[in-house]
Amino acid sequence: MELFITIFLVFLYFMFVFFIYKLLWRTQSCYIVAYECYKAPDDMKLDTETCGNLVLRNKNLGVGEYKFLLQAMVNAGIGEETYGPRNVIAGREESPNLSDALSEIDEIVFGTLDKLFAKTGVLPSEINVLVVTISMISSVPSIPARVINRYKIREDVKVFNLSGMGCSASVIAVDLVNHLFQTYKNQFAIVVSSESLSPNWYVGKERSMMLPNILFRIGGCSLLLTNKRGLKHQAILKLNHLVRTHVGSIDEAYGSCTRIEDDQGNCGFFLTKNLPKAAAKAVSMNLRVLVPKMLPLRELIRYSMVTYWRNKSKTSSPESGLNLKSGIDYFCIHPGGRAVIDAMGRSLGLNEYDLEPTRMALHRFGNTSAAGLWYVLSYMEAKKRLKKEDRILMISLGAGFKCNNCVWEVMKNLDDVNVWEDCIGRYPLKCTANTSFLEKYSWVNESSH
Repeated sequence: MELFITIFLVFLYFMFVFFIYKLLWRTQSCYIVAYECYKAPDDMKLDTETCGNLVLRNKNLGVGEYKFLLQAMVNAGIGEETYGPRNVIAGREESPNLSDALSEIDEIVFGTLDKLFAKTGVLPSEINVLVVTISMISSVPSIPARVINRYKIREDVKVFNLSGMGCSASVIAVDLVNHLFQTYKNQFAIVVSSESLSPNWYVGKERSMMLPNILFRIGGCSLLLTNKRGLKHQAILKLNHLVRTHVGSIDEAYGSCTRIEDDQGNCGFFLTKNLPKAAAKAVSMNLRVLVPKMLPLRELIRYSMVTYWRNKSKTSSPESGLNLKSGIDYFCIHPGGRAVIDAMGRSLGLNEYDLEPTRMALHRFGNTSAAGLWYVLSYMEAKKRLKKEDRILMISLGAGFKCNNCVWEVMKNLDDVNVWEDCIGRYPLKCTANTSFLEKYSWVNESSH
């Protein structure tokens, strides 16, 4: 009888090992082989003088709007070297056309893809999956079709065009690719993220709709991902966890960031006062799911014990919150604006060193929508912070309202300066306030009519 039980237990053990082996083998890892951010030419820079001329030629604005814009520009955390649409710089923001929009997107998409293919040596004909995330443009043929035509990508490529997904679209695209990787083995995938600003520049006078003009700038990024095990050692990042949260069922969150027309029929983004509340709600719900996946067990146990004791004794201490740094080395936060960065820093218990990459990316390149996270990542890489086995938490927020976060593991020491090559030595800055606006246009605050 004992021999039978022993044999049965050994059989169960081997069945368990076999099951675990099959489970692990079936799971396809998602790696980033390389990424390429877009850097516009110098003639597209929005410096103080260009921005001032842009504001002053808007005949809908008065002294009140000038004062509002001056204060917002100074405190937005945006620098002198961000890039704007060509039609806006040329003074044609009130009459954009389809050609402006398509030429802008072509420069970004083809510019980054050309460099990505050259950097990796991967041929366009090897691409199995193509995902493009550009929220505010619709063309026929689609933007992915333009990519396929230019690079003569294979006819069986799996194509996805994600529009209207806002600033968190890039992480959504990665999640889509990761799910496809579980079904299809030995694949290459391309994710292209950008935004169309040329036809979406607001020319009215509603203050809550003028803010996006201050924050949003030209930018984009292309990623090459794979699940080929043979390329594991060539990859730079491995996806460990990804959680998506959508709070669009809450009316206040749904309406906190929308594209509407003002009373004069001018289209633009309308940002409500409920936006910070919606963001906080989405982030909280997302981290509730993600934190148990990314933090070590000892930290979860410590937090549970501290929370229990705090509730019992009705006291609090600085150590009562979760220590995210016990499982995360770097934080890659969407550079949506200074207020968003400040709020995220406070809620997550981050210091200025943690927030530095996001602040500097906002200052140098502005809010580049879904591509913003990759400018933050490239700053970390240019500063040679990222070492093998480091873990990076990416936090993205988008209209709808969405919070999509993921954790990457660094596969090797990274030091590519990417788009920061000509300026990384000047960063970090002690202060990101743009005082040149105040110096040049201080007369606005002295005007009474």
